[in-house]
Amino acid sequence: MSLLSLLQQSQNGHGLGALADQFGLDADKASDLTALLAPALGSAAKQQAASGNLNTLLGALKGEDQAALFDDATAAASQAGQMQGKAFLDNLLGGSEGADELTNQAAARVGVDTSIVQQFLPALAAMAQGGLQKNLPDASIDTMTGSSPAGGLVSLATKFLGADSKGPDLSMLTNLLDADDDGSVLDDIMGKFLK
Repeated sequence: MSLLSLLQQSQNGHGLGALADQFGLDADKASDLTALLAPALGSAAKQQAASGNLNTLLGALKGEDQAALFDDATAAASQAGQMQGKAFLDNLLGGSEGADELTNQAAARVGVDTSIVQQFLPALAAMAQGGLQKNLPDASIDTMTGSSPAGGLVSLATKFLGADSKGPDLSMLTNLLDADDDGSVLDDIMGKFLK
């Protein structure tokens, strides 16, 4: 299941529409934005893992309370939800400049005012973070990272990238980060993030 598919399942399929309503955004425009933004988030997460920042990525997914952001569009769109989503975005995209660039590209491609996308993107990221957390509870993340220094994040990262058959199974996370279910994550991103 891809990150886009995960978001489409929020609130039994009504989450994205409910999120769009929070910002007075047309449902079709919200769907178009999500179809652009979800792959960008998934691919940025994959790139973070490939760059040796897997511990940061997994750490951002910890916190059982984040699952509520997936189940409640109002919570994701709230000021606290947007702040949570913005922090998640800044981690994924290497700071606020990356998030700003992604916002501007998405707004231009879909034809939505940038100020709306500036609010929608962090809320969508909060919802995505909650959905990932719901699918990867803290106990699973702890198992992935392991407590043994011998395993380490190096072997974890190589397993994540499919280069090593030993270590914890990260297939669930990898599948969630594949934006369009084609088995490849790195081709599922736009603009400067397409590497």
